[in-house]
Amino acid sequence: MLLTEKESPRLREHYYKLRHTSGVDIYVFPKKLTVSYALFGTKYGSVDNCFRMAGEEKYRTVPNGIAHYLEHRMFTQRDGSDITEKFSECGADANAYTTFTKTVYLFSCTENFDKALGALLDFVTEPHFTEELVEKERGIIAEEIKMGDDNPYDRCFYGLLEAMYQSNSVRINIAGTQESISEITADMLNACYRAFYTPNNMALVVCGDVTPEEVMFTVEHHMPKDFVSSDTEWAYLDEPKEVYQKKYEAYMPVAKPIFTIGVKDTAPADARQRMARDAAMQILCEMLFSRSGKLYNELFESEKISPELSYGYSVAETFAFLTIGGEAEDPMAVLEDIKAHVREKQKNGLSPTDFERCKRVMLAEYIKSFDSTEEIANNMIDFIFDGGDIFDFYEELEKVSFEDVENLLHSAFDESFFCISVIYPDGQKKE
Repeated sequence: MLLTEKESPRLREHYYKLRHTSGVDIYVFPKKLTVSYALFGTKYGSVDNCFRMAGEEKYRTVPNGIAHYLEHRMFTQRDGSDITEKFSECGADANAYTTFTKTVYLFSCTENFDKALGALLDFVTEPHFTEELVEKERGIIAEEIKMGDDNPYDRCFYGLLEAMYQSNSVRINIAGTQESISEITADMLNACYRAFYTPNNMALVVCGDVTPEEVMFTVEHHMPKDFVSSDTEWAYLDEPKEVYQKKYEAYMPVAKPIFTIGVKDTAPADARQRMARDAAMQILCEMLFSRSGKLYNELFESEKISPELSYGYSVAETFAFLTIGGEAEDPMAVLEDIKAHVREKQKNGLSPTDFERCKRVMLAEYIKSFDSTEEIANNMIDFIFDGGDIFDFYEELEKVSFEDVENLLHSAFDESFFCISVIYPDGQKKE
């Protein structure tokens, strides 16, 4: 078994990478903190609904929300018990989540780490799907979808993606729709498990006061001998560069209009280039939208926005977008102010002093993330599944130049890439 160590002299951190005989890559990040954290994930998310396995001629399309449905169903064991009970017995807290691009099963604990890790490996590699259990879960997930649809902030976010994207499945709620989940069967879940829950598509990440030897001892005793890799090909629809629609709006019981502005971006094909773009965009967003910046203070002091203004950038192999969200009496006026602010910066240039300050802020925040086993593990699996490395991102942040962010400002903020989603109070709806 090959054991390699990777160090970051700048961060003064290190981790180990091992490859199990099954083909699963295992990452152990030693950290002498109270809480140990482990993730076992697969590079399979809500956008991966068209694929074919080795030997198949045609691609198969499965219902939206099936990755999330599969995640829910994994927690029930063959004897009908919930796996979380086993974690509770050893003092561990277990959970799972599905995103657009991955599904992750996890636990945190302060003791009995080996028992909890064994339980994690056991239940993720031993699926049990029956039509009866699938039907039982349908009502639970349908209620989860309804709760999301009734949440103004969730509706605002997905409304933005529906406006932004024409074909990409990122426009669909991760949990699917009431209609799509009604089509899911046990056979479909089994097919998706066989296609994506394979060693070459998965990774185990452990962070805490543990050694590679301890982790491998547990893995050897719990990883099934018949856990083998298979080749699966993904297929995605072409997506225009421009936004699909300029505006999404809905009316819900909110006190003040809430909005999310989107800037659609094009994801680089190369993993390292995506990382570099992510680093540059994070610094640029800090320069344009942070509380210390001119735009925020002008909007807040003129009472155009509420105090909370959030922003963030998401990039993956098949999509990339920037979001800016908050509350405002006139969201469309805020959108125009943001566009005007960007145009002014494009015309007159950014401040080198602001660049240096914001770059230091982003570097400091990234260093701080290594104080948490949870943040380390989640960041690691994000980079692993996108073909990157947790230490390399710090290097990319350091390498970002003033010219890089100026070029990004001019290339990424074209008017055709902007759209907005607004949730207005019910009382403002015109009859």
